[in-house]
Amino acid sequence: MNIYVVKSGDSLWSIASRYGTDVNQIAYGNQLKNPNILIIGQSLLIPDPLKEYIVQPGDTLYNISQKYRTDFNELKAFNQISDPSSLFVGQLIVMPAFLYTVKSGDTLYTISYNYKVPIQEILNANDIPNPSLIYPNEQIRIPNSKRVTEVNAYTTRTDNEGVAEVNGLGSYFTYLSPFTHSIKEDGSVTELNDNGLISAAYKQNVDPLLVLTNYVDGKFNSDLVATILRNETLQNTLISSILKKMETKGYKGLNIDFEYVYPEDRENYNSFLRRTVSALKPKGYSVSTALAPKIKGDQKGLLYEAHDYKAHGEIVDFVVLMTYEWGWAGGKPWAIAPINEVKKVLDYAVTVIPSRKILMGTPLYGRDWKVPWVDGTFAKTVSPHGALDLASKYGVRIQYNDQYQSPFFTYWDENGQQHEVWFEDARSMLAKQKVLDDYQLRGLSYWVLGSAFPQNWLLQHSRYRVMK
Repeated sequence: MNIYVVKSGDSLWSIASRYGTDVNQIAYGNQLKNPNILIIGQSLLIPDPLKEYIVQPGDTLYNISQKYRTDFNELKAFNQISDPSSLFVGQLIVMPAFLYTVKSGDTLYTISYNYKVPIQEILNANDIPNPSLIYPNEQIRIPNSKRVTEVNAYTTRTDNEGVAEVNGLGSYFTYLSPFTHSIKEDGSVTELNDNGLISAAYKQNVDPLLVLTNYVDGKFNSDLVATILRNETLQNTLISSILKKMETKGYKGLNIDFEYVYPEDRENYNSFLRRTVSALKPKGYSVSTALAPKIKGDQKGLLYEAHDYKAHGEIVDFVVLMTYEWGWAGGKPWAIAPINEVKKVLDYAVTVIPSRKILMGTPLYGRDWKVPWVDGTFAKTVSPHGALDLASKYGVRIQYNDQYQSPFFTYWDENGQQHEVWFEDARSMLAKQKVLDDYQLRGLSYWVLGSAFPQNWLLQHSRYRVMK
């Protein structure tokens, strides 16, 4: 998968010609509303015609397998497709392998290096008895090698559209985390209309996680979680409530997201986690936590102090680091997840938590601020697709901040108000995926489903095989 940034004078036809592909492959893959309108600075994902295909109207998986001379069942399994009859326009189908015509001067080593595929895998795929004997114009099969990773996705939508989204995107997830079940002062847990989401998760071979929070009336309640953490009897009641809820609804694991916990409850929180793991693990449930983005162990602030990275790393199966919200709705305009800040968090985290226990939090949204920014005002949340619509509507160029690895732009609305927009695109997501690879993390955790961002799913699927 290639990324191309639109320049002045470009057309979809000229870009497609440059990469030897078809305009429809680019248009459908990026879900361009009008292929004749491109924005200067806009990033486009360009599928590799040798090994990637974007589903178009009328396509079936069988026809695609015939086009690429690939076994249907192998194609279905490699793309982790549970229902071949439910392909959608714009979906990426990656070939398990592709044919390469040997050129003069090629060696298996250079081919292996160029395509990042181990020599042994190429040998196995072609039954080559002598690695030094390959000939010009000979066709050899190059396996498509992808790293296996875990992916969690939080969702706040329990309506039919939310369920439909999980049905459509579920092949890209290991876990689905409906937000939220909240604790109550008596140790019970609030209800959530999550049956449709859980059913959709099971259809896509995704493990649903029960998200447990101290989130009440639109905010995290410090006093509420203190009441539970300071009373063992209430904790036992809460654990029993959790188990009953998980068994009844079919959850596969628990994700605890207690935020703004009082510093004096740090050890109480650790003890609660140990008690919870002791109760849930023997029954086959996973236990994970969501943690604020700290850059040092003794970081001050109500959001950070009670989150003991080292203890969580020892106690639970994995942690979600909430590496986003630097550009938060009530603050100054900034990238939602500036990559330099994300790395600071990871630099500390991997010293106290095994890297294979870390899911890196990744945003699927952007924000639109009025500028000059005034304290007390709030930005509007926009999807990456919505951000492109704004740039197109107001005829502005998209810029890219290399330090933050994030796209942004400014515009003036009809009332003469200036705005500044920061969002995510293919470039910013690739930067995050490279951090995932460099730090050898367990995987990604998306906050939050519900934003139109087709590029993300194409890019993820082109680079990773999702652990199921």
